[in-house]
Amino acid sequence: MPSAPLPTADTLVEWQVFGDQQTGRLDTANNRTASSIEIVEKCEARDAEVVKALTPRTLWQKLTPW
Repeated sequence: MPSAPLPTADTLVEWQVFGDQQTGRLDTANNRTASSIEIVEKCEARDAEVVKALTPRTLWQKLTPW
């Protein structure tokens, strides 16, 4: 994601606006990373459940309730 544009004038207000815009972009970028990690973790958990359900069990495993 590109950086916020630098202020053209050297006023405090323009630098404050730049800071707000830049921070908002960082929040968006950081959220994208967290969302990606969450999606991967959910997919891995789902896949593990499928593998467990499809793995053949021995007779002893079928007789034990746990």
